[in-house]
Amino acid sequence: MSRPDSFAANLRETFRRDQVFGPLRPGTRPVSPGHLDTGGKHILYMEDVTVSFDGFKALNDLTLYIEPGELRCIIGPNGAGKSTMMDVITGKTRPDTGVCYFGQTLDLTAMSETDIATAGIGRKFQKPTVFPEHTALENLELATAGPKGTWHALLKPVTGEQRDWMASTLDTVGLLGERDRLAGALSHGQKQWLEIAMVLMQKPELLLVDEPIAGMTRQEVERTAELLQGLAGEHSVMVVEHDMEFIRSIANTVTVLHQGSVLAESSMQQVQNDPRVIEVYLGESV
Repeated sequence: MSRPDSFAANLRETFRRDQVFGPLRPGTRPVSPGHLDTGGKHILYMEDVTVSFDGFKALNDLTLYIEPGELRCIIGPNGAGKSTMMDVITGKTRPDTGVCYFGQTLDLTAMSETDIATAGIGRKFQKPTVFPEHTALENLELATAGPKGTWHALLKPVTGEQRDWMASTLDTVGLLGERDRLAGALSHGQKQWLEIAMVLMQKPELLLVDEPIAGMTRQEVERTAELLQGLAGEHSVMVVEHDMEFIRSIANTVTVLHQGSVLAESSMQQVQNDPRVIEVYLGESV
C-alpha cells in the first residue's frame, strides 16, 4: 500500500463512527484510578463486545455509548442480547472480547459484581425482589449502602441523615405514605417502585431497569413513566422494555438490538419507520 493510501486508511480508522474519538477513549485522561470520571462525555462505553455461549453469539461486536443523565430505551426481539448486555455491564457475565468501561477509568470487565454495584451501577430486575415481611421503610434500611446482612442492617442505628434520605427516596417513588406498610401487602406496581427505591439507596450513577411495567395497571404504568423520566438527569437510566406504547411515552433515544448487535439507534419515530426494524419485528407495531 502506498503512503497516501496508508494515511487515508489510518484517518478513516481514527474517525470510525462506532468508536469513541481517540482522546476521549477510556484510559486516555489523567484521572485517579478507581474513581468515576465522565470527562470523556460518556458514562458507559461498550465497544466490540462479544459473548458466546456454546458457539452462539449472544452479543456480537456490540458497541454502545450512554451519556451522563441520559434516559436510553433498549428494545429488540427475544434473543437479541438485551439481558446479556446488562449482565456484562453488571459483571455477571464476562465478555469474550471487547471493552466495557464505566466512565474513563473503571474497567467493568475486571471488576466483581459487588465492586461494580459499589462504583455506582444499580440494576432493577424484572421481578421485584423485596422483603415482604418488612415495612417499606425497613426495606430501604436493608438496602442502605454499607456492610450487608439483614441483622446488621436492622440492628445498626439509622442516622438522621439516612432517615432523611430514605424518606426522600420513598417520596420520589410515591411510597412515602406507605412507609410503615409491609412490603408484601403492597400492590405489584408499588413493589416495583419499592425495588427501584432500594436500588436508589445505593446512589447509582447508572440505573439499569428491566421491563419495569410488566403486570402493572394503566395508572401504575403512567406513574412509572413519570418516575423514570424524573430520575433521568440526576442518574443515567437504561430501560429495557417490550411495551412499545410505554417506550414511545418516555423515549428520547432508542437502541434496537438484533442478534447481539445494534441494528438501529435514533428517535422512536425514526426507529419505528426503519425498514430494518420493521423486518426484524415481522411487521409488528413498533
